[in-house]
Amino acid sequence: MIMARFTLPRDLYFGPGAMKELAVLGKTRKRAMIVSGGSSMKKSGALDRLEAILKNAGLKVKHFEGVEPDPSVETVMKGAKAMQAFEPDVIVAIGGGSPIDAAKAMWVFYEHPEKTFDDIKNPFTMPVLRQKAIFAAVPSTSGTATEVTAFSVITDYATKVKYPLADFEITPDIAVVDSDLAETMPPRLTAHTGLDALTHAIEAYVAGLHSDISDPLAIKAIQMIDNDLVASYNGDMAARGRMHIAQCLAGMAFSNALLGITHSIAHKIGAQFHLPHGLCNAILQPYVIQFNRKACEARYADIARALGLPGATEKQLVNVLIDKICALNESLDIPPTLESAGVDREVFQKHLDFIAKNAKQDPCTGANPRKASVADFKKILTAAYDGTPSAINW
Repeated sequence: MIMARFTLPRDLYFGPGAMKELAVLGKTRKRAMIVSGGSSMKKSGALDRLEAILKNAGLKVKHFEGVEPDPSVETVMKGAKAMQAFEPDVIVAIGGGSPIDAAKAMWVFYEHPEKTFDDIKNPFTMPVLRQKAIFAAVPSTSGTATEVTAFSVITDYATKVKYPLADFEITPDIAVVDSDLAETMPPRLTAHTGLDALTHAIEAYVAGLHSDISDPLAIKAIQMIDNDLVASYNGDMAARGRMHIAQCLAGMAFSNALLGITHSIAHKIGAQFHLPHGLCNAILQPYVIQFNRKACEARYADIARALGLPGATEKQLVNVLIDKICALNESLDIPPTLESAGVDREVFQKHLDFIAKNAKQDPCTGANPRKASVADFKKILTAAYDGTPSAINW
């Protein structure tokens, strides 16, 4: 055993109506900047409820709205300037992963306007935060778990590269996992975010920094997702609430154990082909397991056993696990390949080398249980495009 670190938010409020607990901020804070995405939080009434909670607690409130899906460096810098003008002592981000991720990066440049994006894009290069503000996150989707993680994914559209920023400094101080907010998700978003959470948990369980603390969280998340994702997709609101907890557990696991090359590749193809992140993960996961099993077949077999899957040997268990994931994808209307997801073959071939090279350099690659070369990334990508897992040399 080696010495390790495990970091989570100081406070986590969860369950129906949990957002009202943010009134506690009135005891120590005076100015709140709310960061949100498009119009969904406004239409649902959640944004107005949040503002009322904060104002009734005595805080002065200002909004930064309109964070786009896959937030850009430009949006981050614009938000940081708005914070510098308003000078909040608490930042409250609400919505899906995009506005929360963007707000985390805005926080860095609010506190350290002298920094550039290049200064922080490498893992664990953040300056010390909390000199000006603390951070609260209120997720409305059940997938990214950014409310409990040390990660923020920001896209540089000039280079078409997604950068997963990573540092425990940007782990939120307060997480609010309010199941009422998740009830507004449409089925397609429910599927994509839920499968993103499943990928988080599976990758965390086999990642290089997994531990006796992260493992139980990952396994429990996998079991809950297996039990509740399809029902949540089909509109069962009790299952939707449990999925909101499951994705949070997965986030606790991967924020500390880290991830692997499913995410490395998903970051790059998402930026190139404009596919939803959860969809990318769902398509890639069976192929990555096929590649990784040579290095960690016993770990994948543990997952299969935790799900009660049949198999007399580890090889059989992992085969059944892959089949189960493919069947789950199909039940959620996930296309089985990148080609069936709408990626043109000529465009795919044109960008294959670029994607493979950048996936190799992605911060998630270092924690993958099996080392992968650029050639390996190309094999996995080609297999995921054509639907030929046997083409992967495992």
